[in-house]
Amino acid sequence: MKKIFIFLVIAFLFTACGEECYNAPQPIVFEFVNSDDENLITNGTLSNYSIQDENNASLKLTKTDDNKIILENVGAYNGTKNYTFFSNVKVFDFSIQSSEFKGGCDGYQINKLTFTGIAIDVTDEKGYYKIILE
Repeated sequence: MKKIFIFLVIAFLFTACGEECYNAPQPIVFEFVNSDDENLITNGTLSNYSIQDENNASLKLTKTDDNKIILENVGAYNGTKNYTFFSNVKVFDFSIQSSEFKGGCDGYQINKLTFTGIAIDVTDEKGYYKIILE
């Protein structure tokens, strides 16, 4: 009886630990600067900021050591979601288009980030978006 029990426990462990993997979307990072390329968080101009999704739910934001903002847990869906950035300097809208990751693992990837509603200068700086706010 003990041998059967041990066999069942081992069999369960091997079936429960299958090769599952998940690819989370890459994080989105914003750096807010003025026209002189000064970071607005560093110089104190941008003191209050938040982002809400289209359902008015607030996103978790993390400030990095070099005063950039990381958007947490965005892009894990198929389709497009709309967001609004609120601050003491400017309010603007943007959308994130994501899709399922087609590869060996399940997951999602961010395909496109679109800023709408205002004329702001945004550049993709290899891993983060530099946004000039005036």
